[in-house]
Amino acid sequence: MMQKNLILTGGINHDFVDTADAIAEVLAEENIESVVTDDLSDGFAQLDKADFDLVTVFTLRWRMLDDDKYIPHRTEWAYEINERDRQLLTAHIARGGGLLGLHTASICFDTWPEWPALLGAEWVWQQTFHPPPAELHVRVSGDHDVTRGLNDFFVIDELYHNLAAAPASFPLLTAVSAEDGSQQAIAFANERLHGRAIYSALGHDRASVTNEGHARFLQSAAAWCAKG
Repeated sequence: MMQKNLILTGGINHDFVDTADAIAEVLAEENIESVVTDDLSDGFAQLDKADFDLVTVFTLRWRMLDDDKYIPHRTEWAYEINERDRQLLTAHIARGGGLLGLHTASICFDTWPEWPALLGAEWVWQQTFHPPPAELHVRVSGDHDVTRGLNDFFVIDELYHNLAAAPASFPLLTAVSAEDGSQQAIAFANERLHGRAIYSALGHDRASVTNEGHARFLQSAAAWCAKG
């Protein structure tokens, strides 16, 4: 049976819509049909009109107050999630809907204190950073339903360093930093309210999400979240 996925996308410094379309193509191979929108207000409103098995947050929308380099972008892209939209997404999770957060989702919704706990991880300014995209050797954990049967893979992407994981999060993927040799956890599973969530820091572009090993992980992650 086909499951329904709402992909919320859009933002700066990435080809979000094209990559979101690629995510939709990857998930369609596992009978997950996606609606892609870069209008967050309209996207959240759809949660009030239709039942989705999964919401995928693949966007970069926050107030943009953390660095002066964002000043030129604030007029067009600065964003603050409103109370209605918080409630709609929370209600989706509370009734057992899945949440898949990719790449920049950990930066989003910076005025929503509960967001990091729902997502499972958080970008912390002055702590979290990433070097330019490079080849990563991504190692999977065999101790979770999402990763059992999956193999390690190589992918060109940004390696997020020093993410803050929610206390209940279970690490799913790691990669070794070329900066300092540290092992960085970059994907996490989390169960909260009655729903399942996965956050993965990978997903910079179409080439990353269509990489065979990464695509298989995304398919497994989405299927697990949607069955919450």
